[in-house]
Amino acid sequence: MRTTSIIDHIINWLKEYSELSKSKGFVIGISGGIDSAVTSTLVAKTGLPLICIELPIHQQKSQVERGLKHIKWLKDNFTNVSSSELNLTPVFEKFISQLPTTEDKHELALVNTRARLRMTTLYYFAQANNSLVVGTGNKVEDFGIGFFTKYGDGGVDISPIADLLKTEIYTLGKALGVIEEILVAEPTDGLWGDEKTDEEQIGATYPELEWAMNLNSNKSDLSEREAKILSIYTKLNKANQHKMKPIPVCKIPNNLK
Repeated sequence: MRTTSIIDHIINWLKEYSELSKSKGFVIGISGGIDSAVTSTLVAKTGLPLICIELPIHQQKSQVERGLKHIKWLKDNFTNVSSSELNLTPVFEKFISQLPTTEDKHELALVNTRARLRMTTLYYFAQANNSLVVGTGNKVEDFGIGFFTKYGDGGVDISPIADLLKTEIYTLGKALGVIEEILVAEPTDGLWGDEKTDEEQIGATYPELEWAMNLNSNKSDLSEREAKILSIYTKLNKANQHKMKPIPVCKIPNNLK
């Protein structure tokens, strides 16, 4: 993996896209995880204005602190970086208070609502500053198992690292000097209000999912663990195709128009 060349390629791609879109800069949500840390660092290295937004909703203190440390590191090293922190917990709670009262809390729907509130906030800052919302999804999440919220963290203008595997992003993170706390932190989407990791939600690690995504060998000669990983990957890939494909459009025949 030609790490330095990949870094330069992404930075140049960001600059070119910004120029073509006539935008002034970028907006990104900072989670305290590796994906947003690497992406924001790559954007900062373009020299164009970057607004980093911390958007906690019942967030674990450790996640917020990692995000704030990363933002401080960016601002210490790049003069084009500014930041803002908005506690969206009251907004989220107000939303819940307006929902119909039922015994079923629809927990997953509320988890996805958190991501969509953040997306709405990022687009406020983007439009107010003629900027682009930068996505932080990686290849396995975006095109393998669909591990993102539709119109939440999946609602972005550009995706600089979506063609990179999670393990490759860690390699970039080390090369870019991302702080150690983020490099060693367990990946989490931070949407559940606890320390629930991605592995706990998915049932597999990112290296395992990458193996399944790239599997071309005889699938009948697998260990018990490999068979389980492949089953998890295949199930999620099929279930989340609606996220990874364009919205279905009902085409009207010419003879009906």
